Amino acid sequence: MSYVGPDFDPPHPRRPRRAPLTVALAALVPGALLGWLVYEAVGDPGGSDSSGKPHASGSASTSASAAPASASPRSASPSDDAKKPGSPRTSSRPAASGPLKGKVVVIDPGHNPGNFQHTAEINRQVDIGTNRKECDTTGTSTNSGYTEARFSLDLAHRLRTLLEEQGATVKLTHDGDSPPWGPCIDERARIGNVARADAAISLHADGAAEGERGFHVILPESVHAGAADTRPIVASSRDLGERVAGSFVRVTGDAPSNYVGDGTGLVTRKDLGGLNLSTVPKVFIECGNMRDSKDSALLTSGAWRQRAAQGISEGIVSFLRG
Repeated sequence: MSYVGPDFDPPHPRRPRRAPLTVALAALVPGALLGWLVYEAVGDPGGSDSSGKPHASGSASTSASAAPASASPRSASPSDDAKKPGSPRTSSRPAASGPLKGKVVVIDPGHNPGNFQHTAEINRQVDIGTNRKECDTTGTSTNSGYTEARFSLDLAHRLRTLLEEQGATVKLTHDGDSPPWGPCIDERARIGNVARADAAISLHADGAAEGERGFHVILPESVHAGAADTRPIVASSRDLGERVAGSFVRVTGDAPSNYVGDGTGLVTRKDLGGLNLSTVPKVFIECGNMRDSKDSALLTSGAWRQRAAQGISEGIVSFLRG
């Protein structure tokens, strides 16, 4: 997701990377720190950018639980998206068994592929508690035209299947053509609230400058204004976000953002309608920068998206199991 549009401000000034980075990462759960230490120890198989900062390499961590990453990322193709597990549907059938039986997870795929045909509808202003913003945006894309909406929907399908295998009941806020645009950011929050989700996550990819790389997880700040009151979910959402960030590092082997979050992979914000209006534990994840050539090679790879889904899933499972 670009920082232009609903819920997003202009890009933050690029912050110098703290040294050593492992000190900043100590704020994450032990799994995150362990994953990053392994990453630093073995080096970046894909190399570094011109500044020497580590970047997402597309390889898995050397942890025994990480998926192998010997295959090179490839350009996006219909066959990548066709490999998404499960048939599209907005809500799942409750699983019969598994450690997450009885748990409800809401997955919010950022934007919607149909938003391009419904600009009037998505430009409508909605109340997010603290102020008013556009209903939704089209999102960003890679320089070759692979859209954030397509990315987030494919990742959502993969994540849904993994969580259902653990016994969770999974609901999507939309499934591309249902509805054909949106839903609006306030409705996305409402879907999680009505479902009384035990955890909710919004899936995105960023649209920052070339050379700005890595993932970050966005946490709700304490907000109490208008219809927004995040105070009851701030602590639980942070727990969820830390676990997701930790697992994402460990499973993908990718580095936290080098342009926001001071190397922790965590950012706290109070201007996001999807978080402000949530009454259940919820976070956003920006999986990488679609406008960076190295990150976009990962984001357009079906194999990498499967690892990303696995990392997010393991963080959610850890949170739900306590």
